[in-house]
Amino acid sequence: MTAAPAGSRSGFPSGFQTGFTIHPDLVVEAAGADDVRDAVARAAAGGLRVAVHATGHGLPGAVEGGVLISTARMDSVRIDPVRRTAAVGAGATWGRVVEAAAPHGLAPLNGSAPGVGAVSYTLGGGLGILAREFGYAADHVRSLDVVTGDGVPRHVTPQDEPELFWGLRGGGHRLGVVTGLETGLAPVARLYGGSLAFDGDGETGARVLRRYLEWTRTVPEALTSSVAALVYPDVPQVPEPLRGRYVISVRIAYTGSAAEGERLVAPLRAIGPASADSLREMPYTDSHTIHNDPPFPHAYYGDGLMLSGLDPERAARVLELTGRKAPMMTVVQLNHLGGALATGPAAENAVPFREAGFLLRLLSPLDGTDVASVRALYEEVAGAVAPLVVGRSLNFSFGGGDRTDGFHDPRTHKRLAGLVSQYDPASLFGGSYGISRDAR
Repeated sequence: MTAAPAGSRSGFPSGFQTGFTIHPDLVVEAAGADDVRDAVARAAAGGLRVAVHATGHGLPGAVEGGVLISTARMDSVRIDPVRRTAAVGAGATWGRVVEAAAPHGLAPLNGSAPGVGAVSYTLGGGLGILAREFGYAADHVRSLDVVTGDGVPRHVTPQDEPELFWGLRGGGHRLGVVTGLETGLAPVARLYGGSLAFDGDGETGARVLRRYLEWTRTVPEALTSSVAALVYPDVPQVPEPLRGRYVISVRIAYTGSAAEGERLVAPLRAIGPASADSLREMPYTDSHTIHNDPPFPHAYYGDGLMLSGLDPERAARVLELTGRKAPMMTVVQLNHLGGALATGPAAENAVPFREAGFLLRLLSPLDGTDVASVRALYEEVAGAVAPLVVGRSLNFSFGGGDRTDGFHDPRTHKRLAGLVSQYDPASLFGGSYGISRDAR
């Protein structure tokens, strides 16, 4: 374990999210579960709050004071091909898990970005690229190792501490520091996927989204998709063909045959000429190319709204607010939910809002843009879809750490609050339930 007062360091890196400061009183770079236990005990003795940092993608806001535990060195991944499971350390990324599972013809329920921490993403639910077929990543967790607020390391399973097992899977990071988990893997070695990109200007954008919404009512559970819309900035860092263009892309991941995949996407190709088409059969190790999330650290603010459904009129209004007339660059993503996401696992967990039909995600770079202006735009977008909002997504709230409402339905919130009272009575990991101090 490496531990040092933050003031004696050149500055702890914020990780992938650079938009918010990390200024703890003490930084602990943990090499294993014992280091985490000692750090939690030290924080408890000093009356200090605890935050956790793996890759830094999901930083909910500024981290000031307290003890920051970095789990980046705890990045072990062990695959059991017979049991189809992966034992994943707290600092391991999805990319490492994908690469380790692939030789066995297996795949985790990972998200779109390979650099994201697998454990932290799973604790928030974990919406993966094959989510409609297999459900949330949290649905496949077999066991977890966690250090709770009393400094006790616990191995949590459905048989041992079943209530804590329920809460950790979907409840986020408020119940302790998870040092590792075991999760099930899917028998997937390849898929048909990629994206279709269309010009988003004029009536084209609204037409693409309208056709997409109609199309989602016809597809099987084995097909998971999303739409992304953004106006690319006219700057040298953006490839010349994209500079200044408004692009709407439909992203596809389908575990059936390429021939059947081609048949399923035919209605999308009928929308009109695509400016780019990357749909193809690929090894699962190439699945990150479907979304092509930026791999470099940057500053951003984001939120995710769980919607009961979405009609073309409200969808068009969202594009109007976030397109060329928007006061800042805003990436809009609409994830099609349902399927296995709605049914849930055999062992109930704390992932909420399974009735939602779509997830509306908003993300804005903060370079040269103030948070207050972004929030004002997001409030206007939320107002446009207000009758359809059933809650907010814990995994996709970036930078809004002072707003903790809406992450769980009242029943789940009450049950989680009871667990906090039991396992973190001194509030080492936050205040009232919902306040995450994880820097992921």
